[in-house]
Amino acid sequence: MRFVTLALLALLALVHAELWFGKGGVPHVLELSGKLREQKAANDTARKRNAQMLAEVRDLKEGLEMVEEKARFELGMIKPDEIFVQVSTPRR
Repeated sequence: MRFVTLALLALLALVHAELWFGKGGVPHVLELSGKLREQKAANDTARKRNAQMLAEVRDLKEGLEMVEEKARFELGMIKPDEIFVQVSTPRR
């Protein structure tokens, strides 16, 4: 009877050792959980950026409003009959 108890305790110790130090053990699972959380955050950021780029591409394909806005703000272009007024605040 004592041998059976010792054998069962040894098996229990072996299972626990595998649980804590083995390939599928707790530290490995925690590490993978952290990596998964980081990857999900990166995916969410990329998904938002992709949606923004898709909206910009759609605007460029459908109308000239986006092209006109980019020309005005990035290149400083104005229409032929427009008057350009630039207001600046004084430096203190």
